[in-house]
Amino acid sequence: MLGDEILALLKDEIPQIEYSRYIKQLRYDEEASRSDLALFYAPNPLIARWVKTRYGSKLSHLFEVKTGIRPNIEVEVRKNSATPTKAPRSENSEGGTKPVGKSTILNPSYTFDSFVVGSSNQFAYTAALRVAEKPGEQYNPLFIYGGAGLGKTHLLHAIGNFNLARGRQVIFVTLEQFMNQFTHHLRNHTMDRFRDKFRSCDILLLDDIQFLSRKEETQKELFHTFNELHGAGKQIVMTSDQHPKKIAGLEERLRSRFEWGLIVDIQPPELETKIAIIKKKCELNGIHLDNEIVNYIAANMGNNIREIEGIIIQLNAFANMMNQAITLDFAKNVVKNQLKERSENITIDDIVKVVSKELNVKPSEIKSKSRARKIVEARRIVIYLARSLTPNSMPSLAQYFGMKDHTAVSHAMKKINEMIEKDETFKAKIEELSHKITAVTVE
Repeated sequence: MLGDEILALLKDEIPQIEYSRYIKQLRYDEEASRSDLALFYAPNPLIARWVKTRYGSKLSHLFEVKTGIRPNIEVEVRKNSATPTKAPRSENSEGGTKPVGKSTILNPSYTFDSFVVGSSNQFAYTAALRVAEKPGEQYNPLFIYGGAGLGKTHLLHAIGNFNLARGRQVIFVTLEQFMNQFTHHLRNHTMDRFRDKFRSCDILLLDDIQFLSRKEETQKELFHTFNELHGAGKQIVMTSDQHPKKIAGLEERLRSRFEWGLIVDIQPPELETKIAIIKKKCELNGIHLDNEIVNYIAANMGNNIREIEGIIIQLNAFANMMNQAITLDFAKNVVKNQLKERSENITIDDIVKVVSKELNVKPSEIKSKSRARKIVEARRIVIYLARSLTPNSMPSLAQYFGMKDHTAVSHAMKKINEMIEKDETFKAKIEELSHKITAVTVE
């Protein structure tokens, strides 16, 4: 069976303990799977979510290596161990009918209420809510762009769920699924059925529109679908990892239509928003983490919310398996493989550059003799991080900053350590700065 072959390939590329604890428990559903969808079953929600978060992309890549097609990976919980859960039937890209995977079904947990709002995503959230409340009346189309794992797909599902509950016809597809269905109907001379489906909905939600690049026939079909829906006052919402102007190989007539409505971006979340997101994810999953652990994850795990949620689930799974409380040391041990390794090439100038940007002071001010409180604190932070992340000695740091001797460096270290001991928020900020410095250098 193809799925079993893929799991065998994965076994050779991951830690044995992870294969034994998680991957070995997966069961491949050959009947429900198709060329663009691989469906696995897991024994419980924790393992299902952990596998998809940690190894979904890897599994997809292995399928592509084996078959030449990169499918979406779905991991579900089998409600009945004897009989696979039957999904609604629909046409697939290979002809005939097969159960549709959840890749085309809205995720009921992705709602506006479960979306954590911060300054990095406020505009996108507000626009999405406005569109959901009054589809087709303004901001049509709505185009949301931003990096991976920042909440674009969450907002798409939230719009869909909001309107589905109000009896409207909603279609949610990834661009890849749209292309696969288009190709299937074109090949089978059933384009009327394709057009009836996509042009009769109230709301069309298209995820990952950037993959439209250089797909001429698909672009032509989407152009006419767009015109038909927009002309009928139906709502169109799209997401992408980049602004329409930056999508290479996109027809100008499509690009201009994407810009007819409102274009909003989602930025990486600031520390406070990441902390709030982690707390929300813990609440939704019934997981308790102390503030110290929440702050550590927020500061060290980057900006991809899906990865952060995966770590939370992984922490809880490990703790349950080992019958152990989740302490800070336990958390650090579990997430260590996820953290980027520190670069051996970090320089003091690298640290000055990041700190000056984050604290809104000039690099020249940090290196100056200024005694302004904001600049003094920035200088002390640079010294503290330089001692933590580089092999520079205190005398060499004193020389860099033009200090008389290393006692001033020692004093700066002492002050920062005192603030870290007293202030959890400040401690988290230092950890976040450390992560950004290593991430920038590694990249």
